[in-house]
Amino acid sequence: MPPEDTTTSGSTAGTSSGPTTSGSHSPRANTSTPHPVEPTAAEPITVLIADDQPLVRMGLRALVDAEHDMTVVAEAGTGLEAVARVRELHPDVVLMDIRMPELDGIAALRRIGADPTCASTRVVVLTTFELDEYVFAALQAGAAGFLVKDSEPDEILRGIRLAAGGSSLLSPSVTRTVIATFTGAAPTVRSDDRLAVLTEREQEVLALVGEGLNNAEIGDRLVVSTATARTHVSHIMAKLGARDRPQLVVIAYQTGLVR
Repeated sequence: MPPEDTTTSGSTAGTSSGPTTSGSHSPRANTSTPHPVEPTAAEPITVLIADDQPLVRMGLRALVDAEHDMTVVAEAGTGLEAVARVRELHPDVVLMDIRMPELDGIAALRRIGADPTCASTRVVVLTTFELDEYVFAALQAGAAGFLVKDSEPDEILRGIRLAAGGSSLLSPSVTRTVIATFTGAAPTVRSDDRLAVLTEREQEVLALVGEGLNNAEIGDRLVVSTATARTHVSHIMAKLGARDRPQLVVIAYQTGLVR
C-alpha cells in the first residue's frame, strides 16, 4: 500500500499528526524547486611519460602534477615499458619520446595503436627538433601530434589538454613542412585509390585539413558553418579509416591533394 499523503486540509481530522493547512482548500503539491545537486568534479587527465632521460621525466612530471586537472600515473624509460604501462593503466595521454632503448617510440606507438584495448589513449610524440624524419613516421603511425621538448610549459600543458579532449595537436606550418620534407614518395598527381570514395566537397575539405586548417577556418574558406565542416571531416575519417586528424593530413599529402 502506498504511504499516506501527510499534507491535509484543515477540515480533515485525524489523518495526520503533521502540520495542517488553514481553510477549506484542497492540499497543493509541493512545487518548490529542489536544491540543485552539486556536480561532481571532473576526473583529472591521466598522463604517462615515456622518455629514457630521467631528468626529462622528472621535469615533465613536476609540470603536469602542478596542474589541478591532470596527473602523472606512470613513467617509462623504454618503449617496451611504455607499451606495458599503457596496456595496464590506459592513460588518457602518453608523452612519448621517439628515441628510446629496447623499442623506439614509433614502434611502441604502432603497438599501442594496434591494441583495441588502448583505443582511448592518445599519444603525443616528443622530439628534439621540429624537422625530424621520425615525426612523419609518428603521424603515419597515428600520433595525435607532436611537441618539441623545449616548448614553453604552457604549450605542453595545452597540448595535453587538446589531446585528451580528442583534438589533434598540430602546428600547421611545422606539420606541413615536416610532411612535405619527408614524404618524398608522395605522388605528383592525385591518386584515386582512396580519393574515389570521397565526394568532390569532401576532397576539398581533406585538402584544407592537409594545409593545417581547423574546422572553423575550413568553414570560413568554404562559406559553411563550423558544424558542417566538422561533419565533413568526420565523414572523411570514417570513409578513409583514419583514426584522427593527423592521419588525414598524411593522406592528403600521400594522395597528392596537397603538395
